[in-house]
Formats: sequence, C-alpha cells, structure tokens
Amino acid sequence: MWTTLNVRTHEHFEMIDITREIEKLVKKSGVKSGRCVVYVPHTTAAVTINENADPSVKRDILHELSKVIPWNDEYTHMEGNSAAHILSTLVGVSELLPIEEGHLLLGTWQGVYFCEFDGPRSRKVLISVVED
Repeated sequence: MWTTLNVRTHEHFEMIDITREIEKLVKKSGVKSGRCVVYVPHTTAAVTINENADPSVKRDILHELSKVIPWNDEYTHMEGNSAAHILSTLVGVSELLPIEEGHLLLGTWQGVYFCEFDGPRSRKVLISVVED
C-alpha cells in the first residue's frame, strides 16, 4: 500500500527535508521491523539521503550539481528543462530505508530530502512501509 506525501516547492532548485513526515507514516503504520520505500514519480525531481544538521550542506550540494549540470547548455529538449531531467537521473527517484524498533534506521546526521530541480511546483512523494 502506498501513501502520498504532498510537497510544495518554492524554489527552482531546492532540497526539502521530509524525514519527519516519513517517520510519522512509519509510526502510524505500526511496523516495528521492515522497510520503507520512498519513491518520487516525477522526471525533474529526486530523493536522496544526506546530512540534515548543517543547512549549508544542501546549499553546497545544489551549488555543485548546478556546476556539473548547468541549466543552460546545448540541450535539445523542447521544454527547456533538460538539466532537471539529467539531475533527476543522477540523484535518483527512490530510496529504501530500513525500519528498526518502529523508526527509520538512519545515521546520526542523516535525513531524507526531496530534491526539486524544476520548481516551484506541487509534487508528490509515494511512501510504502513493509513489515519483515
């Protein structure tokens, strides 16, 4: 079973910490041991796990990604958002997270981020919690 998490982005490039919302869904599920699948059904967005203690980390990630995949290049895609499609492919659209004792098994400094590469938009993140 999938639950939809609605995410509203406000910037063209943006990383939004969705860890708490996912944790709430895990708690609500009652699953003590299992897996949580996080899936982004968009071709210009992604999901990743990284540090959530220092906000400069996500700024640095976005800054470096925009240098590697510049917005304006010699792309042929007619919509003008090829960079967003490429970034989605590079970062990835899903994460599989272990659940232990009813909580996401993340490292001390880890958080789950929705990555917007073509915003602002209204987006969806699909979450499935599966018991072992």
